[in-house]
Parts: sequence; structure tokens; C-alpha cells
Amino acid sequence: MKFNDELGLFLKARYPIIYITTIEENRVEYIIRKNIKANLNRSIYSWDFIDGYTNNPNNEGFAKKNPLQALELVERLNAETPALFLLKDFNRFLNDLSISRKLRNISRILKLQPKTIIIIGSDLNIPKELKDLITVVEFDLPSEQEINQELNRLVNSLNIKIDSQLFENLVKACQGLSMERIRRVLSKIIATYKTIDHNSINILLGEKKQIISQTEILEYTAVNEKIINLGGLGNLKEWLKKRRTAFSLQASNYGLPTPRGLLLVGLQGTGKSLTAKAIASEWQLPLLKLDVGKLFGGIVGESESRLREMINIAEAISPCILWIDEIDKAFSKTENIGDSGTSNRVLGTFVSWLSEKTKPVFVIATANNIEVLPLEIIRKGRFDEIFFLDLPEKYEREEIFKIHLQKFRPDNWKSFNYPKLAELSESFSGAEIRQTIIEGMYQAFYEKREVTTDDICLALKESIPLANLESEQMVELKNWATSGRIRLASSKNIYI
Repeated sequence: MKFNDELGLFLKARYPIIYITTIEENRVEYIIRKNIKANLNRSIYSWDFIDGYTNNPNNEGFAKKNPLQALELVERLNAETPALFLLKDFNRFLNDLSISRKLRNISRILKLQPKTIIIIGSDLNIPKELKDLITVVEFDLPSEQEINQELNRLVNSLNIKIDSQLFENLVKACQGLSMERIRRVLSKIIATYKTIDHNSINILLGEKKQIISQTEILEYTAVNEKIINLGGLGNLKEWLKKRRTAFSLQASNYGLPTPRGLLLVGLQGTGKSLTAKAIASEWQLPLLKLDVGKLFGGIVGESESRLREMINIAEAISPCILWIDEIDKAFSKTENIGDSGTSNRVLGTFVSWLSEKTKPVFVIATANNIEVLPLEIIRKGRFDEIFFLDLPEKYEREEIFKIHLQKFRPDNWKSFNYPKLAELSESFSGAEIRQTIIEGMYQAFYEKREVTTDDICLALKESIPLANLESEQMVELKNWATSGRIRLASSKNIYI
């Protein structure tokens, strides 16, 4: 139901107190006034802590810095006068005993008279004793249609012509920003470039990056990796290739639901994090990284609030990719004992969102040990697929060596003996292979000569891969993965 329809229904049904959560105070007030003028004959009284009541000459400045007095105006007005009271930032005072008691007292009047209190605040903060009286209404950020209208208005006023594809990209880039921010950024774009073109996209994305950085729990991650630069992982690459345009308008028109996400499981260094970055780069979507350590706050209820904040931001900025690194450390079955149920509540909210989300947020979660994850996360419906990233096969190790040496040694990368390097690097992960190349380069640099295959071979012989140190865990994980309960990321090609 649209905001206007929902608000109109509550007003006609004489809901006493409505709580609107939004950061767009001016926009929501404008829409409320427009709605009231068109559909309901009510006087509007607007109050804030500094100026008191405004926009009404009979009460101008009344109840300055006095929230309790602001509620007294509700009682003073004629019982037959239809009225709407907009109380800005009033949520800050709800925990005060006198305010809470006063609201409960006048709620009886509000139910009998055509009067409604609307509290406008950026945070949801309702004490227990008022929860039965207050109805919460969320005021969403500008919709695609509203952004479309605003861009059209600006383009027409400036007499600028832009192609349809650029216009569609601009609308997508504006999603997740408030209308005030959109107007401010567009003004900056016009002042900088004197027009609206493809450069405008980067400025809009920069504004999103700033918003995300203010949350503390989400990080806007810059990416330049390519899926083609991932060694091996044939099955995973094929799966991703088929979904590359899944967020496009054509896919939507075809009737395809947007993909939900992936759970990538494997030992450290097998390319899970690199895969998340490569997907974001290949699909040209913003990559938001969740800091699970900052998700769990020390104050009761703070963790759940931070999770809701994360979800709201990710959905507002969608389509995007939400990357949750090492999810097994956040939602371990053994870690949530003795934390007053916080982990269970956060887990419940998270898995419900995974199952029911409708916004195009593609979740990529990585885990080193799937056995400690609760069944609620790994059951079907949470993610589209669960892939196991095993240690690379011999042919994959050769491919990984080639990818890294092309970057480190672009002039002579073909001169290395790749079959020999692949043979000596059994049980090495992709990250460990990269590190042995660097070790070989340090040795050659110290001796003031060009690095050779022998330098890397020496580094391989002197290195102990993690799989050898944690062989028992590796065997258990591999047996679990090959039991048919999880999909293998690598195709079992025969090395030639």
C-alpha cells in the first residue's frame, strides 16, 4: 500500500498517534499537507522543539522548548475542529514519564475527536507502555517513479537531451538517496560539468559511498577484479555467467526472479573473497561489505537495530551485492551461548530477511567451516546455491600461476615452467601460490637478477600450506562436500 493511501486510511479510522520514521522531514511534511488538502478538511499544526508551533498565526511560537505544553494544545482546541499535529523529533521525549503519561491521557480524546498526532523522527524509539497506542508508518526513500519525475523536471528545465540508457542508469544510481541529496548532487553535477552525462554516475555513486561510510557497519568496497582472473572454479563461473544480466529490465520482463545469493565454503585462501569482488565487478553492481564484528553492540537491542539499519540501507541502494565475510564467525552454533539470546534474535531476523526479501540485494556469504553454521542459514531458500571451493587441482594451479605471473611479470611470463610449478604446489591454495611467487621475486631482487622458475620452486619447497597444518579439518570438510550435499565450484577436468 502506498504511503498516501495508508496514511489516509489511518486518519479516517481515527488512529490516535501515528509515528513516521524518515530522514526526509521536509518531504514527508509536504506530502502530508498535499494529501490533507486534497482528501481531508483538517487544520495542520506543526511543532518543533526550537520554534514551537508554526504555520498557524493563532499559535505562532507556542510551546517553545516545551514538549509537554505542545501536547496541551490538543486539549485546548475545540472538540469539533478537525486537526492534525505534526510533532518533529518528538520521539526523543517519549521516554519521559510526564510525556508518556500525557499521551496516554489524551489518547481517549483523540479516539473521540477528529484529531491525530503524527510524530516524525529518524529513529524508531517507542517505550513499552506506548506501543499499543502508536502506529508506525515507514516513509520510504524516493521511488523509481519519483526519481524519474525529478530527473525529467531537471532535464526539461535545463533543456538537456540525454539518451534513454543513460537516463535509466541515472535513475538506478539515484536510488537509495533522499530527494534532498539527489537535488544537491545534481546541482553539483551541473556546476561541475555544465550538463548531465556519464560522468554524473560516478558522482552519484560517490554520494552513496559517503552515506554507507556513515553507518560504521557497512563498507563500500571498490572492485576491479574480473571473473576471468579467477583460476579454476569452472562450475561456479558457469553458474555466474548465466546470471550476469539477471538484474536487467529484460530479465524482469521475461519473468525471472532476481537471484538471492550464494554461500561460498572452503579453506582460507581458496578465493572466496576474491570471487565476491569479481562478481560485483562483472555485474557492475555496488559491493557493500558487512563488518560482522561491529554488528553486535554491547547495549541490549542495539545489535537488532544495527541489523535493521544494514538491511534498510542495502535495500535502499539496491540493486547491489551484500558481502558477509566469514559468516560462520558471526552465527556460530557454539558462540551464541550466554549472550542473553542476542545472537538468536539477530539470526532470526537475518534468516527471515534472506527468505522474504523482495528487493534485488544479492547476498554473498563466505565461510571457512560450514559445520558450525546453524541449519537455518544453510537450508534451501536462504541462498540460491552453496558452493564448495576446494584446493585447486593440478590444471587449476597451473592456471593460477599463469594469472599471477602475467600481472607480476608481463614481459616474460611465458618463460616459466608451469607444469613443474603445478606439480610442486599440491595442497597449496590460490593465495598461497601468489605468496610463493612474491617470495621467489624477493630472492631474485636480492640477488639483482630476474626471477626464474627455480626461485618459485624453492619458495614452494620452503613453504608449508595451511592444508597440511589443518589436514584433519580439511579432510572432514572435503568429505562433507563430496557427499552430495553441496555443489563443487571446480569442474573435475582431466589435466593434460
